[in-house]
Amino acid sequence: MHLKAGGLWREEDGAVAEDESSPVAELSKSLGRQKLYREVTLALRSGLRDACADLSFLRLRALRNLLKFLRSVSESDPAIRLFQQSQSSTDLQVVPVLYEHTLAKPKEVHVPDLDHIYSVEPLQITSPATDGEVALALRVLEGCCILHKESRNLAHKHGGVKVLLNILSTRGVLEQGACLDAIVSLMLESPANQMDFEAGHGIHKVAELIKDTQVNENIRLKCGEFLLLLVGHVLPSASRHSAAMFDGHNGRDKHPLASAEEDLRHLLGEKCASLIWAASQFGSTLDLEQRQTALQIHASRVLNSLELYSEWD
Repeated sequence: MHLKAGGLWREEDGAVAEDESSPVAELSKSLGRQKLYREVTLALRSGLRDACADLSFLRLRALRNLLKFLRSVSESDPAIRLFQQSQSSTDLQVVPVLYEHTLAKPKEVHVPDLDHIYSVEPLQITSPATDGEVALALRVLEGCCILHKESRNLAHKHGGVKVLLNILSTRGVLEQGACLDAIVSLMLESPANQMDFEAGHGIHKVAELIKDTQVNENIRLKCGEFLLLLVGHVLPSASRHSAAMFDGHNGRDKHPLASAEEDLRHLLGEKCASLIWAASQFGSTLDLEQRQTALQIHASRVLNSLELYSEWD
């Protein structure tokens, strides 16, 4: 569902546009906000209802609609604020539904003994999540965490990065690419998710993928992008929160991922790690499209440096 900008309450009417402080203008703005809030809540309720369905095709359809909704929300500051407000209401929260219905491990279906087959209630079959469904859920998760910081905390309560690292290690190419993007969005300004990534040996798992020449080339490039974003964006956010992470044993501040640089040098070699550190500061003066292009170029260079200089075990 796309949100309609302004709708019936566009400021095309000269009487309203002339004096924004007039009672009529204030009423118009209030009605516009109410209409926008109804559209936001309607889109969320309808999407979340089907996202909880037992059948995968219904969940898939719901996730497509939720992703489309989040993209439309991102184009409007008022819509972003309303979405953020909506996530304080338990029945409108998106992230828990994603983890409980699509990203959760498939449940085993218990089949009763044949002797008692006629004395039990009919089985309620829940179809497992398809590759496309998991990938879409990861994109929706990424969007929620970018638009709403508290969604990262909600994700942490439901396994957060731990679940995503399992997906990264066990699912296919489609899910792996979306998973790497989602992990970055979860870790930004979130020490809890950063610690989960560290505890789950996340850097090691990404390094294994990028070093494995049998892995899909696009996924290896995506791993290069991930490492650049990790160093350039996630680690600075971890440092900013270091005051809250006090190491009482040695009397100094310690933040999540503090050993990331050393880990990368050990796993990928000195030259590749140095390239990642040097290239991770790109894009401060570039627009979004230019930053994405620069990210892809630098990721390709990281991959080339591995192929040229790394010593394989």
